[in-house]
Amino acid sequence: MADEGLVSHKRDPIKASVGNAAAQRRRQHAVTVGKERREALMRTKRLCRVGVSGDFDEASIDDSDMMSEEDQAILEALTSAAVEELKLDVAYQGKGAIEKRVNALRELRRFLSRSEFPPVEAALQAGAIPLLIQCLSFGSPDEQLLEAAWCLTNIAAGKPEETKALLPALPLLVAHLGEKSSLHVVEQCAWALGNVAGESEELRNVLLLQGALPALARMLLPNKRSTVRTAAWALSNLIKGPDPRAATELIKIDGIPDRIVRHLKKGDDELATEVAWVVVYLTALSNVATTILAKSDLVQVLVEILDMSTSLQLLIPVLRSLGNLVAGEPHITNFVLVVRHALTGDAIQALVKCLKSEHHILNKEAAWVLSNIAAGSVEHKRLIYSSEAMPLLLNLLSRAAFDIKKEVAYVLGNICVAPAEGSGRPNVILDHLVNLVHGGCLTGFLDLVRSADVEAARLGLQFIELVLRGMPNGEGPKLVEREDGIDAMERYQFHENEELRNMANELVDSYFGEEYGLDE
Repeated sequence: MADEGLVSHKRDPIKASVGNAAAQRRRQHAVTVGKERREALMRTKRLCRVGVSGDFDEASIDDSDMMSEEDQAILEALTSAAVEELKLDVAYQGKGAIEKRVNALRELRRFLSRSEFPPVEAALQAGAIPLLIQCLSFGSPDEQLLEAAWCLTNIAAGKPEETKALLPALPLLVAHLGEKSSLHVVEQCAWALGNVAGESEELRNVLLLQGALPALARMLLPNKRSTVRTAAWALSNLIKGPDPRAATELIKIDGIPDRIVRHLKKGDDELATEVAWVVVYLTALSNVATTILAKSDLVQVLVEILDMSTSLQLLIPVLRSLGNLVAGEPHITNFVLVVRHALTGDAIQALVKCLKSEHHILNKEAAWVLSNIAAGSVEHKRLIYSSEAMPLLLNLLSRAAFDIKKEVAYVLGNICVAPAEGSGRPNVILDHLVNLVHGGCLTGFLDLVRSADVEAARLGLQFIELVLRGMPNGEGPKLVEREDGIDAMERYQFHENEELRNMANELVDSYFGEEYGLDE
């Protein structure tokens, strides 16, 4: 299946030439999203300390996760012994065989749940995987299946080579996602598969070939929240790419778009967060998914969450999803954010709320969304320009951390230009440029020029070009000189980056050559 994965859509010269096109930036966001998930206290792989049924033994929850070397050695020895006991009980066929197997599995599971760094290596070396596969055989009692899947879940939460050890167990784990299995077994198997999918693209491809995606997608259809939550988390790991085909396959499954919107709207914060991460990857990787979701009520639901929720873990993927939706084809942005429509005004106000937040990541994500909106039509640029966002953006450009400044600079730069015909330089939106420069943004852009970040320096130079070319009455060169802009550009005279060197030298030669200042 050929996907319609994202291609570069040039929407605005200042956007397209810095950080590539908006659509490419959303793909880059998708493949680096693990960092943001860690910032949101969300792990790609998750240790199961309490079972999906809600049952747990006090012995499986140790208050001191930081074990001494001696304690760790004892735990490893106990784990090896538990595997040996399981071998005997799996082979035993006499009276009470099922009870003996379940008890042995439970004992092994307790050891694999005992600390934050369970003794997975000891279990593998003792031969746990073949035994656990046997215990997953169809026809086994639910309690046995649940304990075996739980053990595999925590093994899959280990190191990469430990996760890969589950390869022989994957077909049975996928098979137990079927309708004949109990919900608890289904959910525990989904958890194990989510850990495997979170490990690598190689393992994701294996799972996709074995039919894990439609099986997990079916789990979004019931209304049992814990099941949906686990399935959504596993799916977000499975479709995270970079190949977009899985995302496109998921969104084409009958009923999935409606269920996504429903769970976001009706679910609690924890459920909505997991579903929102699914939306992040769908909209980051697949144009088909973006188009389908844009035609639903998704944008309205996302804006409502931004306006109402105070959950940082939920707001991050919601912002990312909204930014992805408006980062691709211009017609999608125009469709989901209609100028002079109430929803569009609500979206800007919700983003303003995030710009005001004390949380660094919300400032950054909100600026990223606004930069994508500002890379659209002139009407969208004017909408942002006339909003409460402008003084906030100017303040962030001067005072915020560097990564936020860079995103804010994209917003302000895009607000000042209109697409040019052909491949020429962008046209200046004069009133926007004049008011932003008089508002003090020039200093912030020159700080970017002076930075060691190539992308930021390029963006800064592009804005300086707008100032030099666009400010009325020849005011641009004087303003740049007053802020020591000539010195900032001349540092690129012999720079190793050819693009930056040529840009800076051309600006200095064109606007500050031998004739500069002679008419004064």
